Amino acid sequence: MQSSSHSSPTPDTLVLELTAAQALTPEVRRLQLRRPDGQRLPAFTAGAHIRVHIPGAGAEPTRCYSLVNSDGDGLIYEIAVKRECAGRGGSQFMHQLAIGQQILVTPPKNDFALHKPPHEALLIAGGIGITPILSMTRHLQATNRPYALHYGARSAAFMPYLQEIEALAGSRAQLYFDDGNPSRGMPLASLLGAPKTSRHVYVCGPRALIDATLAQALHLGWPRSQIHFELFSAPATTAADRGTTIDLARSGRQIDVPAGTSMLDGLIAAGCDPLFDCRRGECGMCAVHMLDGEVEHRDYALSDEQHSEGLVCICVARARSNRITLDL
Repeated sequence: MQSSSHSSPTPDTLVLELTAAQALTPEVRRLQLRRPDGQRLPAFTAGAHIRVHIPGAGAEPTRCYSLVNSDGDGLIYEIAVKRECAGRGGSQFMHQLAIGQQILVTPPKNDFALHKPPHEALLIAGGIGITPILSMTRHLQATNRPYALHYGARSAAFMPYLQEIEALAGSRAQLYFDDGNPSRGMPLASLLGAPKTSRHVYVCGPRALIDATLAQALHLGWPRSQIHFELFSAPATTAADRGTTIDLARSGRQIDVPAGTSMLDGLIAAGCDPLFDCRRGECGMCAVHMLDGEVEHRDYALSDEQHSEGLVCICVARARSNRITLDL
């Protein structure tokens, strides 16, 4: 057995060993993890993810990976990791992980759970976004619940789990290959259709796919409560992003935040202790009131009304003024 690549475990973490690995596409690697002693793992539900501790990852030491398998016999966690050459190093580490090597993992958490039955699930996935969606598909198939799966990728060669999906879902799965041309992607308007109280949509994949699905569903009149999605990362930095000075109204402090850095990270670097969780603008835990200034909202947690009332998700919002005053 190879030496471990983790710090000491705690009551809230698991030491897992890589027992099998397989290249699913030129970019995606399937990994199966289990306890070294073979004991059962904590149970999970479809849509759940684990956090893997990445050695030397600095201020953000963990990466989230959705569990692909159903709960099954409770002995294996399966994840699939896409190599991101321009990423923060997590995918590189996971692609270099060797059989027998051990890692430190936070037990499963589910922020993307299936709605309680009865309802029909409309599953939409793009690329590596298939990981939680495939877990849902397996659960829905095993429990004989109604669903339809729409899955897109650049080509068949870049579609993880293609053969498994065809064998599992059969005619319930519709596959799309755009060859890198978004205009050849999924016909979202027709596959979403008019809203029904008995239908919920679940989407995971590139941010463009999630944004397009959300916008189209809302345009068609879908209630926001029937649209579910999961992001893998925070919004990318853009050329319009700028630095700003944050004035903290309660403490009187002034904190300079450089361009390309979120307000949340700027506060943390200055020694503040703001509340936060997902860092992707999904949960809303980091939301605070902005008393003065202008930002571009990039979150999915807050409504337009909440934005107009001054609430800001500081993990993803970006400054559009030289100074911003927060109620902190």
